[in-house]
Amino acid sequence: MASTSSYDILREAIVRGDIGPNVRLVESDLSTTYEMSRGAVRTALIRLEQDGLVVREPNRGARVRHVSDAEAVEILEARAALEGLAVRKAAERIDDEGIARLEACLARHRELLEFGDLLGASDANAELHAALLELSGHGTAARLIETLNAKTVRYQYRTILIPGRSAASVAEHTEIVENVIAGRSAEAELSMRRHLFNVADAVKRGHFPGGIDNASRGVL
Repeated sequence: MASTSSYDILREAIVRGDIGPNVRLVESDLSTTYEMSRGAVRTALIRLEQDGLVVREPNRGARVRHVSDAEAVEILEARAALEGLAVRKAAERIDDEGIARLEACLARHRELLEFGDLLGASDANAELHAALLELSGHGTAARLIETLNAKTVRYQYRTILIPGRSAASVAEHTEIVENVIAGRSAEAELSMRRHLFNVADAVKRGHFPGGIDNASRGVL
């Protein structure tokens, strides 16, 4: 298996939460689990360290890097600027197909919350953010946001589980989508920035031992 493919497989496993924060990355175990050579594993771990997803320690080997609440807040603040730019661009170029896609994402999010599926709604949030980013057509913002999202190992911070946060999430995402659909670019940017700063505040106030629901997959 090529080293690039091995890198992609291990990166996805870390970002999705299949391999959790602070978990030791033993080359022989990874080689067996993911059916790749130890050389490919070693090369992938070097690249993942460069990405900030893995930490290598003398005499202890490699482990998945844990992201602190403080760092997660900084990343959310950076995302606010980038995703604000993205939704501004999306509002400027939105078409009927894009409108239908955003409305479907928002409807799915609301439906899952009505059924009490908070974790599913969290995943639906991610799909909505991804759709907005794709509709922006801003490749540079997309690449930077992907890097930031990967570094947070998103499942550590499932803020939708905080009491009251789910209702706020619906209202904030609805406002973002309505502004984009209406072509209100400045308002769309402001609403996205406000949303992500609210998420950052939720992380600050969460105070969950080890991070918010750090044992399961998910997104902010």
